[in-house]
Amino acid sequence: MIGQDGGVPIPPLRRNPVQRRSAERLGRILDACAELLDEVSYEELSTRAVAERAGVPIGSVYRFFSNKRAMAEALAHRNLDEYAERITRRLAASGVSATSATSDVAGAGGGGWREAMDVVVDEYLAMKRGAPGFALIEFGHPVPATEPPEQPNHLVADRLRTLLADRLGGGRDEAAEERLRVAFLLAVETADALLRLAFRMDPEGDPAIVAETKELLRAYLARVLD
Repeated sequence: MIGQDGGVPIPPLRRNPVQRRSAERLGRILDACAELLDEVSYEELSTRAVAERAGVPIGSVYRFFSNKRAMAEALAHRNLDEYAERITRRLAASGVSATSATSDVAGAGGGGWREAMDVVVDEYLAMKRGAPGFALIEFGHPVPATEPPEQPNHLVADRLRTLLADRLGGGRDEAAEERLRVAFLLAVETADALLRLAFRMDPEGDPAIVAETKELLRAYLARVLD
């Protein structure tokens, strides 16, 4: 199953919703999971509690998910889809043209990739501050310390690179595309670490650290994009 803007594979459900009623029920289950994660830890989360909050039989939860981990993974991928949608809407509303995007790649400033990267950070902050369950799940399932970590930042980096393709300029050879892929992964990993620090310093995200993160991303990506 593919995310709606074409980038990221979604973990397979036990059964894909076909009818509208079934899709709405799946949405309620994920909404309930997100709400409960704002109230309890992942360890305390249960499929029964999710079913009760969603107002559905427990069998409806197991119709889609084998366990709570599968449910959390689906929520993480839904978060990534929502993040991509938020960025797309913001960039569409900004009215940055293909011409200005190309001039920005050449270093002329204005819109283009620099504006896009600010939007990427701002929409992450908005979800961190207000999206149910996002503070715990974000774009990846929280794994115990005894298990190998997942790599949600790889998914985020690839999704952003695809989403912003028209603002990054074209005409790159294979080596340049690989350099861009690595640059986006490093940018996402760096931003992830710094923004986690910002939220440790301030529940709303320390403004000074957020501003420095944006400056760091611009300076680093300019080496590849300008």
